[in-house]
Amino acid sequence: MRIFSGIQPTGRKHLGNYIGAIRGYLDGQERGDPAIYCIVDLHATSVAYDPGALPGYVLDTAGMLMAAGLDPDRCILFRQSDVKEHSELCWLLGSVTPYGDLQRMTQFKDKSAREQQLVRTSLFTYPVLQAADILLYRADQVPVGEDQRQHVELSREVARRFNSTYGEVLVEPEAVIPETGARIMDLQNPESKMSTTGGTEAGLVYIDDEADAIVKKVKRAQTDSGSEVVRGPDKAGITNLIEIYAVARGVEPEQVEREFEGQGYGAFKQTVGEAVADLLAPVRDRYRELRADPGAIEAALEQGAGRAREIAVPVMAEVNSAMGLGPLS
Repeated sequence: MRIFSGIQPTGRKHLGNYIGAIRGYLDGQERGDPAIYCIVDLHATSVAYDPGALPGYVLDTAGMLMAAGLDPDRCILFRQSDVKEHSELCWLLGSVTPYGDLQRMTQFKDKSAREQQLVRTSLFTYPVLQAADILLYRADQVPVGEDQRQHVELSREVARRFNSTYGEVLVEPEAVIPETGARIMDLQNPESKMSTTGGTEAGLVYIDDEADAIVKKVKRAQTDSGSEVVRGPDKAGITNLIEIYAVARGVEPEQVEREFEGQGYGAFKQTVGEAVADLLAPVRDRYRELRADPGAIEAALEQGAGRAREIAVPVMAEVNSAMGLGPLS
C-alpha cells in the first residue's frame, strides 16, 4: 500500500489542517509501504506570495508535521522543489488533461476570484501538478480533506487517459477522506472552510495558539439563535463545533449530541475550547522544540528528497519511454 499526500507551506497550520489532513498522515504512516508526504512549495507560487518568507514556511510546515508525529525515518518527508521530476511529469501530463476539466475545478474559481492583480496560469494548471505529485509515486491512496476530493478524481482520470493513450504506466489513486472532520469550517464564517488564505483571523484556531486563546476563539464562534446542541442544515456553526469536539474526544457526533442534550451553547463552547486546547498542546510544545533547530529539519527534508528520487526517477524513465521521448533504448 503506497500512500502519498502533499501540504501547502502557507505559514502557521490550523485546526482544519490538523483534523482534515495531518491526522490522516499519521494513520498513513502506520499503513504505508512507504508513506510519502510532500511540502508543496511549487504550488505556493501559484498565488501571490513572499519569496523571502517561503523557505521559512517550508520549515514551519515540516516542523509542525514532525511535531504531530511524522517520523522521517518511518515515512518519506520532503520538499517538492527538491525533486525535479514533479515539474517534468506535470508538463507531460498536460498532454492528456483536457482544458475543459481544468475549467471546472472549484478551487481555481474560488482562488482566482480572490486574486486582486494577477490570476496566474500556474493557478489554472495547479491540478495537473497535483496529479503529477500523486502519480509520480504510483500512490494507491491519498489522504486528503473533503475539499481535495475533486483534485484526486482528476488525478484518477489523468492516469486512466495516460494509460489508454501510452500504455499501462500509472496507478489510479483513491482519496482517503475522514468520516468525521473532513471539512472544518471557519469559526466566524461557518459557511466557509477554515483557511489561512480565505478565512477570518478570529475564525482560525492555529495549532501553536496558546490554550487561553483557543478557548476564547471557540467561545466567540458564530452560532445560530437556538440553544440545542444538534447538527442541522440551518445550524452550520454548531454542526462545525460538534464535529470538532467529536474528533478531539475520539467519539461519534451522535454521542456528542447525547452528552450535551438539554445544555446551552455557552457550556458547550467552553467544553469544546478546552478539548481543542488539550488536543493541540502536545503538538504545540513539541513544535517549538523542533523549530529551534532548523538545521535538523532541513537535514530531514534532504534525506527525504533522496528517498523520493529513488522512486521518482525510474517512474519518469518509464513515462518518457512510453511517450517516445529520449533516445532509442
